[in-house]
Amino acid sequence: MNSKQSYASLVRGVHSFDFTGELYPSELLLIGDKAFPVLVSNSGQVLIASSQYGKGRMVVVSHEDILKDPQYLLFLKNALQWLKPSQAAQVGVDANLDALAQMLLRDGMKVQQGATLGTKLGVYCTDAYNEQNADGLVQFVKRGGGLLIGGQAWHWAGQHGMKNVLNGFPGNWVTGVAGIYFTGNVGEKGTFPVSQEMPRIPLITEHGLDTQSDLKAILKGVSKIDLQGIVPSQLLIHGTLAFPLGINADHQALFAAAYYGRGRVIVVSQENLLTKPSMKTFLLNAIDWLSSGKGKKVGVGNDLQDLYYILNQANIQCELTSLKDDLSVYCCSAYSDREMEKIHEFVSEGGGLLIGGQAWSSVKNIASSALAEYPGNKILNKFGVGILEKVLDVPGDSYSVQPIKELASSYHFRKALFQFKQHLQNHQALTSPYSSWVQKLGQDSAAFINIPATNSPPFFSVDEDLMDLVVQNGIPDISASNPIKTHSDEAFLTILSSELYNTFPEFQKLLPKLNQHFATNYPIAPRHVISVNGKNNGQEAWRSTGFYLPPGKTATLIFPSNVSNSNLQVQIGCHSDDLSEAEEWKRAPVVIRRFEVKNPRMEVSSLWGGLLYVIVPAETSLGPISITVEGAVKAPYFKHGDTSLSAWQNTIRNSTVPWTELETENVIMTVPTEDARKINNPDILLTTWDNMMRAVAKLASISPVFPRPERLVADVQILVGWMHAGHPVMLHLDSVQEMTDVQSIHDNGLWGPIHELGHNQQQSGWEFPPHTTEATNNLWSVYVNETVLHVPRERAHPELAPELRKERIEKYVRSGQLKDFQEFVALEPYLQLQEAFGWEPLMHIFAEYQKMTNIPDDNESKMNLWAEKYSEQVKKNLVPFFKAWKWPIRNELSQKLSRSFTMWAENPMKQYTSP
Repeated sequence: MNSKQSYASLVRGVHSFDFTGELYPSELLLIGDKAFPVLVSNSGQVLIASSQYGKGRMVVVSHEDILKDPQYLLFLKNALQWLKPSQAAQVGVDANLDALAQMLLRDGMKVQQGATLGTKLGVYCTDAYNEQNADGLVQFVKRGGGLLIGGQAWHWAGQHGMKNVLNGFPGNWVTGVAGIYFTGNVGEKGTFPVSQEMPRIPLITEHGLDTQSDLKAILKGVSKIDLQGIVPSQLLIHGTLAFPLGINADHQALFAAAYYGRGRVIVVSQENLLTKPSMKTFLLNAIDWLSSGKGKKVGVGNDLQDLYYILNQANIQCELTSLKDDLSVYCCSAYSDREMEKIHEFVSEGGGLLIGGQAWSSVKNIASSALAEYPGNKILNKFGVGILEKVLDVPGDSYSVQPIKELASSYHFRKALFQFKQHLQNHQALTSPYSSWVQKLGQDSAAFINIPATNSPPFFSVDEDLMDLVVQNGIPDISASNPIKTHSDEAFLTILSSELYNTFPEFQKLLPKLNQHFATNYPIAPRHVISVNGKNNGQEAWRSTGFYLPPGKTATLIFPSNVSNSNLQVQIGCHSDDLSEAEEWKRAPVVIRRFEVKNPRMEVSSLWGGLLYVIVPAETSLGPISITVEGAVKAPYFKHGDTSLSAWQNTIRNSTVPWTELETENVIMTVPTEDARKINNPDILLTTWDNMMRAVAKLASISPVFPRPERLVADVQILVGWMHAGHPVMLHLDSVQEMTDVQSIHDNGLWGPIHELGHNQQQSGWEFPPHTTEATNNLWSVYVNETVLHVPRERAHPELAPELRKERIEKYVRSGQLKDFQEFVALEPYLQLQEAFGWEPLMHIFAEYQKMTNIPDDNESKMNLWAEKYSEQVKKNLVPFFKAWKWPIRNELSQKLSRSFTMWAENPMKQYTSP
């Protein structure tokens, strides 16, 4: 029975709860992943709740008098029925609740008055004030018993302090293991209707914990965290009783702590932080806080031996072991969920957990989510902390711990979401610090939605709150003419909308009401069978299907059954740059979506729509794959040597689909259809591109047919620069004319796109970053322009005018240092050598490097190797030439080459270096 069914059983026939008399309830706090509210007051306070623990169940009411009043009898009978492990189970009532026993007996129920847990009971009814019984009650529920318990903690708080209620109030030692706590807050009085649907858990419940004292204890004597050699993940702190221990200027958490049940948890975002000697003070503080004075043994997982040595040297009783019963604290990494259930039980019943790990290297798949799939998060989500796949940004090699007061009031997901929700609902301006949290909140909200929440009310209550925000405010329009700022409400709603759409089918059905933009109609093509090349000897390849999927529409793809375990994916969209960190967006930051092909029949959809692709992983040998496509739109597509010119001119280019693909053997260009429509004869353009790509391959000394075609994709906004390399090469819409106007290409040359394709050919063995990063790729621009387009280098790029080249050389020789050897300065020696010896030596060297092994990693060694290889190719001693360019040539290489080759008499650098 899931929580919604359980709720229906508990309130069957109950229409309202009357709390108007002398009864003053306590507010309840719910954090357990199986905990759900039964009664929530008009102001949002939980007054009755239920949960599960182990094999058993519990119902918690916020005042013991609820268990004695006949007006609540129907609810109590429902509760007892739901709590029974079997129909024949006996119900026992504690002597303190004799009025309840009498009331049930009068109603004809069989109950044992004055019962104790020693008898064979299925359900036990008691109040929340007996600390002697706490351990027995926990074990009773864990074995399968049902517990009905009532009490209020506001009176106890008045005597012992609000900050002590969660950990000190007797009832919480029982109900806390199932994620329900009595708080010291007085509950609302009134008559409260019972809703048809299970109510949500409030985002915020004041719990009274003094986290400042916890922070002081954990961070005592810790001012800096040594991060040398450490690349931590960001943490998402989403639980009510979780809090950050370290947070950077961008509100990204490095460490976190949490209370759960009777136990405590500390999370560090990289496991090596648990084994650094410089972390000793923090680690000892952490162990002390986690043990909360129990002083028993510490268990350390076998993969954390260095932590064991640190603790052992500090005279802490510890053992290298898996989790076992006699431990007070357990330390482990986050890379296995093998002990997940034991860890959950261990912490719930009072154990301390110290756990560390990062997720950025573990989640490789673009379709995956760390919060859902990373092993550590299967353990930690329950405790209110998640390890994200995003790297945490900390400048330098250390993190300075913030003042305790700042940490205690810093960013927290629930606190930020509550304030933002109030801001949108009440049209109130966000004040500091909340106004600076919006961007982080949007990213965290999108991540949070990925936590599995099917039967976890604390999670799906937040999901429903997030969905309400978009339903009430709509999905923003974003475009070049209507950009949005990344710290804005619109940005938050945009990010949130994407993730809600990807996660919840019910949200997808609401789409047309949320934004008229998604109501656009396209002519859906009839069921169509296509063939996709499933052979791929290169890196991951995008195979075009020739179809487009409109925003918010669903297509069905049917694959052969034999490819289900081949790691194929379906991708919607080609604009792969993630713009999340940009200051302004002209489109949504992430507009591609991927689906793993796990079953022969699959449905795919995307909020933003896009061209449809099949992703074939590297080194795949499936051969042709026959795929049936239903529900998609035929996209404008022209393949050189395949598509007829008349079909293009009369039909294809008139499509209303926004994106067109133009393909030849080694390159595919994705451009706006309105630009493609102007191309009267794509064959002429693609013939030119075919020749240019063969020239790219020839200079690189690779096969004339690329393992996968290069891709050039035009976008309204890209991640960096005017264009950038990668697969695909990304460029702005303004560059479409440059790469598709064949007459202009032949008349003026083409630099930018070839520059980026040159980046894709660069190899680390003969690259000397940062010197040649933006230099050697330009060799392809020069080569293609001169050999294919017959545009000389001085016309291909203005920086290659002879007078500018001469000026750069003179300046560098006169006052430059190796650090200045970059961009066009760094290109110059390659051009000088080419002008003297032609292109063939370069081609031979590139071919040789592809076969070489054990190429050194450092720049100095690599530069010496390159100088040696070039000298061998041209049979000249080039040492004086490279020394003139201030390369760090070693004496042994100078001597070796002077013995092997004659000096290069025509060295063009002589004129600049001679006295």
